[in-house]
Amino acid sequence: MIVLHASFPIQGEKLDEALELADNLVDESNQEPGMIDYRATQDIQDETVIRFFEQYEDGEAFESHTQTDHFQEFEEELGDLLAGEPEILRFDVAEASELEL
Repeated sequence: MIVLHASFPIQGEKLDEALELADNLVDESNQEPGMIDYRATQDIQDETVIRFFEQYEDGEAFESHTQTDHFQEFEEELGDLLAGEPEILRFDVAEASELEL
């Protein structure tokens, strides 16, 4: 499994536009083959940061995602929305299990 955590600092005046693009990206991405889960959220300490949590069955599913129209559209628009450098972390996971609280 491939897991990504991506953080994007967004210009405050462009936040609504970024959230709309992120919402569409999440909807479309969750329909892709090989996608386990794709989510976006605003940081609770800095609402101008959008965080993505992505889980793919494998590297092929991740690579396929990067070629989709909805990803390409988001990536194309992102440059005009950013307020700083994004941070993207990739985790190659051999095993995952749900924890009980």
